[in-house]
Amino acid sequence: MGIFERYLSVWVGLAIIAGIGAGLFMPEVFQVVADAEVANVNLPIAVLIWLMIYPMMMQVDFASIKDVTKQPQGLALTLVINWLVKPFTMAALGWLFFHHLFADLVSPATAQEYIAGMILLGVAPCTAMVFVWSHLTRGDANYTLLQVSVNDVIMIFAFAPIAGFLLGVSDIEVPWETLLISVVLYVVLPLLAGVITRKALGADGVARLSETLKPLSILGLLATVLILFGLQAPRIVENPLDMLLIAIPLLIQTYGIFAITYFIAIRLKLKHNVAAPACMIGTSNFFELAVAVAIALFGLNSGAALATVVGVLVEVPVMLSLVAFANRTKHWFEPS
Repeated sequence: MGIFERYLSVWVGLAIIAGIGAGLFMPEVFQVVADAEVANVNLPIAVLIWLMIYPMMMQVDFASIKDVTKQPQGLALTLVINWLVKPFTMAALGWLFFHHLFADLVSPATAQEYIAGMILLGVAPCTAMVFVWSHLTRGDANYTLLQVSVNDVIMIFAFAPIAGFLLGVSDIEVPWETLLISVVLYVVLPLLAGVITRKALGADGVARLSETLKPLSILGLLATVLILFGLQAPRIVENPLDMLLIAIPLLIQTYGIFAITYFIAIRLKLKHNVAAPACMIGTSNFFELAVAVAIALFGLNSGAALATVVGVLVEVPVMLSLVAFANRTKHWFEPS
């Protein structure tokens, strides 16, 4: 892990503080950014999101999908957790906490927005950071690439229907046209661009380009966080505990999903270098996509966008704790 990834939560925290301060003293600057929209797509944010997503999509190798029949149990575990379990448990936790346990602490409209952001996080399986988690657990790199590639193909077709269904069930208005545009803009097109780049440069060229773009990708994330919190500054100052309220169900979701996936992996008697990455993919989120879609659907200064950014804040330290746990319990699995 490089210094950017290792201390990502620190950089995000600093960007949050800077954004809140700038938002309170220079609100007109952030309003100019918020007004730069075309067809409900904020252009500055779209550029920043592409800086984050494009380097990840270059790592997807569709040629690896031919190996889908090798060690199918690990892949099946990831797919079931990502698409049949995690989105629904995230929605259930959102309803439980913000419609019941925290109902007296936030307004009904704000609660709906927070639930929407949590749902978008739950429907977006991890694409990039999972390579880091796999490496730290000494996972099978080729098998991790296969799992990510298959999940990305499924995401093209499943993200919008599942997100739309869960938002609708939660009585949240779903602008389907905007949702579909977001999927095309932030999943399909970056994936196609990544495939073309990989074909043109080869695996070694992609690796070099990814290293070159990594600082820009991190800066894109931090700039997005700064803008979001700059726009959210008045709301956050008025309700400083909201970030903690959002973080509580997100932490329960993350540790709970990992526990379920890990238990099943042990019961399936998977090898550790397959089980660990499968659990990491099933647990972590593609928060860059969730942030982008939340902004497109609900706006830059929405509670949904705030909820997805809180997901960024808790992701790295939580996942590092799970990596440490997976490494300490390696003896629970079949030897790699």
